[in-house]
Amino acid sequence: MSDTQTFHPDGGEDSLASSFATSYAGVLAFLAVASEGSFARAGDRLGIGRSAVSRSVQKLEAQLDARLFLRTTRSISLTREGELFYENCHPGVERIVQALEEMRELRNGPPRGHLRICSTTGFGRAIVAPLLPGFNEAYPDITLELLLNDSPANFTTDRIDVSFRDGRVEDSQVIAKQLIPMQMLVCASPDYARVHGVPRNVSELLAHRCINLRTASGRIAEWEFKVDGHPHKLMPGGHHTFNCPELALQAVHAGQGIAQLAAYQVCEALREGRLIACLTQYAPNDRGHYLCYLSRKQLPARIRVFVDYMTGHIRALDLDCLTALPLDLMLSTKDAR
Repeated sequence: MSDTQTFHPDGGEDSLASSFATSYAGVLAFLAVASEGSFARAGDRLGIGRSAVSRSVQKLEAQLDARLFLRTTRSISLTREGELFYENCHPGVERIVQALEEMRELRNGPPRGHLRICSTTGFGRAIVAPLLPGFNEAYPDITLELLLNDSPANFTTDRIDVSFRDGRVEDSQVIAKQLIPMQMLVCASPDYARVHGVPRNVSELLAHRCINLRTASGRIAEWEFKVDGHPHKLMPGGHHTFNCPELALQAVHAGQGIAQLAAYQVCEALREGRLIACLTQYAPNDRGHYLCYLSRKQLPARIRVFVDYMTGHIRALDLDCLTALPLDLMLSTKDAR
């Protein structure tokens, strides 16, 4: 035996970790020589010189304390030990090569595989889910799983590939791409406005039947505004409180009160006159709808095309209510409020 360390199952200094680099290079050289039948051709295949191939094989033989090749001036053949070693190594290396090829395909080949997506409940139902059939038609080899959860997704423990988040993203561990601004509008039904009026300024909210939202953390969401250029938060007393934006919207349509809702929920109803908006001049402008993922580097093709598809299609939706509506639309028979 040479002074090259050998691997013993009982550990110690002769561990796999200490001999891995030599073993790995030797196994690759051995397999290349066995396949090519020549040290020179094996070197060409591996992109190294003939002498480097020979040295790697010699170190491997020393580690194994076995001769792997019968060498003559004209030919090279496997010994019985070499044949046994080749039979044991070759399937494992083929699996490694296959895994490498599959990773290259995921990165550079046609998009395929499984996508696990998380979204807030309201945005997921109203915006994300309706776009998925079109994405599936464009990329039929990608399977999709959509999870609705108003709590921020944990990309690692929940095995999430892409997450849609609302509001503000302060997680420095993720890439957060703003899809569209998140416009928050105080809305009422025309019937409510005719009976109760609508607030002309933020302080008048306290006199109205307000519908509050309870967040995933269990707290009541504050109503957010921008007054005189500064953020302003308010917690009006709740005539009704829901933990689902869709239920809050239904209550507003039913004339049970007013609520601050995201524009994607109410744009169509506002344009059709089924709802009216008020306090739009105080709407906050520092929130957004975000598409989040873990890294810009080595992004699999299935995630790249999903990010591009959703970004383009969501931005193409007509969800900008503030530029399409009057600053303050009021249908009130109680202007003195």
